[in-house]
Amino acid sequence: MSDKDFTSAPPSCSEGPLYQLRLFFTALQFFTRLPIPRWVGFQPHWLQHATRYFPLVGWIVAWACALVYLLAVQFWPQMVAVLLSTAAGIWLTGAFHEDGFADVCDGLGGAVSRERALEIMRDSRLGSYGVIGIVALLLAKLAALQALLPLQVLAVLGMAHPLSRWLATCLIWRMDYVREEGKAKPLAQQMGHGEFLLATSFAVLPVIGVIALGMMSWQRIAAGVLLAALATIWLASRFRRRLGGYTGDCLGAVQQLSETAFYLGALASLPSWWNP
Repeated sequence: MSDKDFTSAPPSCSEGPLYQLRLFFTALQFFTRLPIPRWVGFQPHWLQHATRYFPLVGWIVAWACALVYLLAVQFWPQMVAVLLSTAAGIWLTGAFHEDGFADVCDGLGGAVSRERALEIMRDSRLGSYGVIGIVALLLAKLAALQALLPLQVLAVLGMAHPLSRWLATCLIWRMDYVREEGKAKPLAQQMGHGEFLLATSFAVLPVIGVIALGMMSWQRIAAGVLLAALATIWLASRFRRRLGGYTGDCLGAVQQLSETAFYLGALASLPSWWNP
């Protein structure tokens, strides 16, 4: 979730279904390569209020990755299917979140000042910390997914993508945006309680669906959610301490790390008292 240009404006007082649909398509266009209908149009301030649909965009990405995996696993080994599924997700999002994660690794990897860290994160060039970080992250993601059963892969993809994007919105909801100068502007500087509740519902519904269908035990889901939440809390504490808030790159880092943490938590060998 790197930074893109936009200007903020107050929300509309007459938010109807068409306006909500336009916000969803705005989020979809911003975070994926998918085309949107021409009638949607565009207003810069819509980006400010499209945060409520971040997890819903995660549904689309999850379904695309799951479909590629489901098709690939019919012809190739598990590892190849997982690799193709992950590659499809990266292509669909334009490596938007991965780029943010790599920038955060570069900016916070060394012992530099706040100003220098922000300067490094603005630099489009990739440094040593960024390369090592993104390679390690992708390897962990691939290793976790290939170790799961096919049905479990579909389940965790369906849950992790919306959940990780919801965890990113938690930073918008509770933290301050720190980059106020220059060309780059945040996707959103604030998020209302109602918007956050709507985003939460889009993150929770896939989890309820997986449990209802019996695709994965609630214990493994809880372990995944716990590890994803801990990863987010850890990153948020570093952002607050090192930067004083978040940037667009920070949102991407949260999405990537929490998604991977969810996979690792769902895969973990749980103790007998937790998983009877």
